[in-house]
Amino acid sequence: MERNRLKRRLKEIGRTMVLGALFDGRPAADVLVRTRPQAYEASWDELSVTVTGVVEGLCSQDS
Repeated sequence: MERNRLKRRLKEIGRTMVLGALFDGRPAADVLVRTRPQAYEASWDELSVTVTGVVEGLCSQDS
């Protein structure tokens, strides 16, 4: 049950926040998210801040 809730949260964060950042004029990319056991206890806000922070960091790197 917790695993499914985490998957749903990450999928929604990816759909609403990550896809826009990744496809903003950049080449196509695949995204793989691996979680640690602590992620099961994280709130929606903690997950979204962490995931979007990582994506922003990746998107801001020079090629």
